[in-house]
Amino acid sequence: MPRVNIQASHLQLKRAYEPAIPEDGIRILVDRLWPRGLSKEKASLDKWEKDIAPSTGLRKWFSHDPARWTEFQRRYRAELRQHGDLLNSIRKLANTHTVTLIYSARDEEYNDAVVLRDVLLGRGDA
Repeated sequence: MPRVNIQASHLQLKRAYEPAIPEDGIRILVDRLWPRGLSKEKASLDKWEKDIAPSTGLRKWFSHDPARWTEFQRRYRAELRQHGDLLNSIRKLANTHTVTLIYSARDEEYNDAVVLRDVLLGRGDA
């Protein structure tokens, strides 16, 4: 499947615990685990793409440690290479709609959704 290029403005990031708003567009949870204490109703998700999340081993190794960020990005991008069809399906949605990648990490700068967004936008390899 050919790669679909998307506008950065069509791809947003948001913590799962922030309220959903219409401007979120299509809301996709990109974590392997369901966010603690969040009901499905409050999450207001359109999709849950847990297979695109970092592997359990990588998630546990990273443990949201900023000192491991560079290596985490490298390893996660390598894992994402195995999910080209899933990446392209999200790109295709974001080509015509606003898509918000939902994540539960507290750290808004060092989390898997940040890497995923960059990969989807073609920033660096995947």
